[in-house]
Amino acid sequence: MLLYNSATHKKEEFQTHTPGKVEMYTCGPTVYHFAHIGNLRSYIMEDVLEKFLRWSGYEVNRVMNITDVGHLSSDADTGEDKMLKGAKREHKTVMEIAQYYTDAFFDDCRKLNIKRPDVVEPATHRIDDYIRIISGLLDKGYAYQAGGNVYFDTSKLERYYVFNDHNEEDLAVGVREGVEEDANKRNKNDFVLWFTKSKFEDQALKWDSPWGVGYPGWHIECSGISMKYNGEYLDLHCGGIDNAFPHHTNEIAQSESFLGHPWCKQWFHVHHLNTNTGKMSKSKGEFLTVSLLEEKGYDPLAYRFFCLQSHYRKGLVFSWENLDNAQGAYNKLIAKIAALDPKDGEVDEAVLAQYKEKFAQQVGNDLNTSMAVTALYDALKAKTNGATKLAILDSFDQVLSLSLLDKAAAVREEQAKVKATQAQAGYTVTGEGDPEIDALVKARGEAKKAKNFAEADRIRDELKARGIEITDVPGGAVWKRD
Repeated sequence: MLLYNSATHKKEEFQTHTPGKVEMYTCGPTVYHFAHIGNLRSYIMEDVLEKFLRWSGYEVNRVMNITDVGHLSSDADTGEDKMLKGAKREHKTVMEIAQYYTDAFFDDCRKLNIKRPDVVEPATHRIDDYIRIISGLLDKGYAYQAGGNVYFDTSKLERYYVFNDHNEEDLAVGVREGVEEDANKRNKNDFVLWFTKSKFEDQALKWDSPWGVGYPGWHIECSGISMKYNGEYLDLHCGGIDNAFPHHTNEIAQSESFLGHPWCKQWFHVHHLNTNTGKMSKSKGEFLTVSLLEEKGYDPLAYRFFCLQSHYRKGLVFSWENLDNAQGAYNKLIAKIAALDPKDGEVDEAVLAQYKEKFAQQVGNDLNTSMAVTALYDALKAKTNGATKLAILDSFDQVLSLSLLDKAAAVREEQAKVKATQAQAGYTVTGEGDPEIDALVKARGEAKKAKNFAEADRIRDELKARGIEITDVPGGAVWKRD
């Protein structure tokens, strides 16, 4: 498998510290508000990556943190704690806010068929681990105390800017929001490992430490949780492109300084979902959620399908028109699969293996999900029986998670009910599983039966204008799209 590595700025053959096993870490949400669909694009693509690795035969241990303390409104260690901001907004405790939005996040993941990671750990559960790592960094001379806080000293590193091929906007994401100068820092890039009195006003969560009562910085959380559950060698670290700097840069600095050896070899960054007005952001006061998509009548899996049609390293522009197109294409895909007969022959294992090999090559080239979507249509065109086509689609959907076979089965079941009702009425409509078209074709048949030929012709012309071809058969009609 070839995968682009943000740390080396090129596609590389994916390798792991322990052959056949992947230690994978995903930066989780800061649970002070709902996740917007831009956040969820990253989790969709990371989910596809994990499932492709498992599909390819790897054993995967995927770990995710839940940030419920320490993430300030600017990633440059300034501003208000986001969790406290959420608690004030809703007049609840920080822990109530954390639990509510953690549950909401995983509910969104369920709707999008995003698998829950093997380990999900709130940051507040590993305070002792952070203290141990910070103490080690102080002992090794990589950290210092100033103004009551503990800082990481970036001047001790030979190389700090690891992801320096990202454009200036990407690198500046974390420090855009009204950065204030921290006079305690020796160097402008130094970052807080532990906050005490200088950021202590109104802080709801605080713990005893060797440096005074306080709370951990945001960056130390991911290092501590990953070391706890992935071990000292991490194979694959994932996140949005806006995490590359300063968050992931700082993770590397503190982790490798503490461990004394290289920490994570492969870095996987998903680029932004944009609107026509720019990058989607909660700070703008308005953002799109999965619940909003549902309220507007969209299937959340149509949004997943929309994301899969683009490459994870390209910015993706969201608009309602684009989502309409994705929903329409997704519905048509389900209809085509529903038209396959599961009882049509036995699975041809040789053909199945051939298509799986091609899929492995396509998706294995830097997680090319647009080619994976194309592979679905190729399977439908395969010169083989229905049972084999469905087996191919089922295999691919173990990675893509679009619920293709389940939704197709539901369409077949609904069609069977409609046909049974129509048969009782003496007129059967057969098509591609679109209830609206079925109803129009049936109305045309009823008009003909009533000798209302003008109405029958009108409906026929309307359907023809929509690209629908009708063939009358004994006892009913068959329709298909041109």
